[in-house]
Amino acid sequence: MNALEFSFIIPVYNRPDEIEELLLSFNALCSNIPFEIVIIEDGSTNDCKSIIDQFTNDLNISYYYKKNSGPGDSRNFGMTKANGNYYIILDSDCLLPPNYLTIVHSFLSYNFVDCYGGPDAAHSSFNNLQKAINFAMTSFLTTGGIRGGKQVNENFQPRSFNMGLSKKAFIDSGGFGSIHPGEDPDLSIRLNDLGYKTVLIKDALVYHKRRISWKKFYEQVNKFGMVRPILNQWHPNTNKLTYWFPTLFIMGLLVSFIMFFLGIKLPLFAYAFYFTLAFIMALTSTKNVWIAAQSIFAILIQFFGYGYGFIKSTIAIRLLKQKPEEVFPKLFFKNVK
Repeated sequence: MNALEFSFIIPVYNRPDEIEELLLSFNALCSNIPFEIVIIEDGSTNDCKSIIDQFTNDLNISYYYKKNSGPGDSRNFGMTKANGNYYIILDSDCLLPPNYLTIVHSFLSYNFVDCYGGPDAAHSSFNNLQKAINFAMTSFLTTGGIRGGKQVNENFQPRSFNMGLSKKAFIDSGGFGSIHPGEDPDLSIRLNDLGYKTVLIKDALVYHKRRISWKKFYEQVNKFGMVRPILNQWHPNTNKLTYWFPTLFIMGLLVSFIMFFLGIKLPLFAYAFYFTLAFIMALTSTKNVWIAAQSIFAILIQFFGYGYGFIKSTIAIRLLKQKPEEVFPKLFFKNVK
């Protein structure tokens, strides 16, 4: 293995305030490990150039402005411009803990892999809504969370808000595709097919803001649901029954209400027990009753949004035999050279 040379790859679209917070967290890294930061402005109308200029004396930053072609293509663009041999890909709405790079460097030095992913958490500065959404997206009670929870989880599918990729793996795979969301599991699956190992580095977490409104959160998880049947079609060997869980959960909840009014109460009581357990877990982790209550609402939005998107996409693609690019054009970016 060659000496690790890190390049952070960060696409951004109309989020200068987030870039400022992220760069401040870079300044706070407790490490002497050298790195560069490559920021790709993906056709923003509200760019972050003036923000970046404030950090160029303290951080090794390269900044590129390009036409809008989506986050996947922007990451690919950034990796072609980077000088390092190992790329760390972040979303602009993330913050790094001070020990992040130390943890990654230590892991890769002793257990080198060509692709890794890390978990996310809510920072203490996040608002209540963000903390509630974080619970819904990361709890093992929901569709979120880190599958397996082991230090090394082979064939883990990293998400691009916190993902590492070697230069060799990028070149061999061609990087991210044009679908969004879903470009990160698609890349992970293709890497596995090429013989590359993808793992979870459990301690390499980032603070991830995620969506900042209920409407945007619903739109995000709804797209996640629509994307999964497309990925299953592209990669049939990855199809799992568990992907149906949100759809079946919501359908079961609706049926349980009908059964309750017909005098059959047990199914609805089972759902009540589930939500009570989720509330207690959210309360235990956040120490805030209001966040715990919002977490229940976030779980409902997550299940309904994902479940509806999943069944809608499944019907269109598998039953009606429609082409994903034609029936869901908003999930695909056209690369702009």
